[in-house]
Amino acid sequence: MTAILDRAVCPAPIRPLAPVVGADTTVPTTAGGETVYANLDYAASAPALVSVAERLSGALTEYASVHRGAGHLSQVTTARYEQARETVRRFVGGRSDDTVVFTRNTTDAVNLAAHVTPGDVVVLDIEHHANLLPWTRTGRARVVPAARTVEETVGRLEAELAAAPAALLAITGASNVTGEVLPIGRLAAAAHRHGARILVDAAQLVPHRAVSIASWGIDYLVFSGHKLYAPFGAGVLVGRGDWLDAAEPYLAGGGATADVDLDGGVAWHTGAARHEAGSPNTLGVVALAAAAQALQDIGFEEIGYHEHRLQQRLDEGLALLPGVHPLRVFDDAADRVGIAGFTVENHSPRSVAEYLSVTRGIGVRDGKFCAHPLLRKLGYPDGAVRASFGLGTSSDDVDRLLAALSDLVRR
Repeated sequence: MTAILDRAVCPAPIRPLAPVVGADTTVPTTAGGETVYANLDYAASAPALVSVAERLSGALTEYASVHRGAGHLSQVTTARYEQARETVRRFVGGRSDDTVVFTRNTTDAVNLAAHVTPGDVVVLDIEHHANLLPWTRTGRARVVPAARTVEETVGRLEAELAAAPAALLAITGASNVTGEVLPIGRLAAAAHRHGARILVDAAQLVPHRAVSIASWGIDYLVFSGHKLYAPFGAGVLVGRGDWLDAAEPYLAGGGATADVDLDGGVAWHTGAARHEAGSPNTLGVVALAAAAQALQDIGFEEIGYHEHRLQQRLDEGLALLPGVHPLRVFDDAADRVGIAGFTVENHSPRSVAEYLSVTRGIGVRDGKFCAHPLLRKLGYPDGAVRASFGLGTSSDDVDRLLAALSDLVRR
């Protein structure tokens, strides 16, 4: 089987595109001794880029509290924090007047969006819980079943938007289970035709593809740093400011207030500060901005080519393994990011992940990936296995996974 895999996949080696922290980490295996860890779990938390770690190291030497401080280090840290908004806005092609609100993570950003949205929300049944539960708990969610094709799914969403007024269409840019990408520009146009806005959960999209809020017609976009090669998990919501300014502050506390008078009441800030009460995750924000800049410097054409070659190698190898079933939501999806979900006959997802880890030092994800309705819809209520990759992945990592799976299915 290994010889077949060697002949079937691309023979040319694929090297990492950028250095990541921990790339030389070794782990124990049952073969005895240790081996270099093969990290194929980027979709959960991507390792920090070395350039991001270096940026953080420099920021730590000048770290202080942001805002309202006259001291030099407070001024330096505040400048870095505020400059991060512009870096992030440019990274996602935001409009000049878009508000950039930093949050705890993507889930927090979607919950903030749910807090400020003034009406019904249309959402698919295949969403990650982060872009499903914040809407369903409001009692204003209209859940649309995804079809077997992208085309029919787009049609179903537009029909729901046309059936009754909705404030928002909330959609995931790339599936965290299969990597499949939806046509965001088309969906934005459909939402706007029917008087709705669109929010895109881009947590799994922005590490892999260039995004443009302005040219795609996106109203709100959310993502987080820990999937973008930045530690600490800081998240962000970028989008139109009117709903944000009209809503009550997401959190009540210092920083969100312009004036507090126990007799006269509270005057709240407008803009990003309105929803950023309390001390922010300053270093997480600095890391997020550094990662965004690093990806722009590398260039998404290079990133896409690197990812395409790895994906082709993995897909061709998995197709040759008996009993291994790749997961797909759609029959006609034209694009996927670096995520491959699959199952192995006669093996539970956890047993596959454990086998890969203890015998070959490979890290993958197993379970339901915070997308329980989707896994049930696909016919795998007990979950699946997911391999995901990024800038630090090489063809050696993919080949090691394929060889290990080949050994497993022969057992």
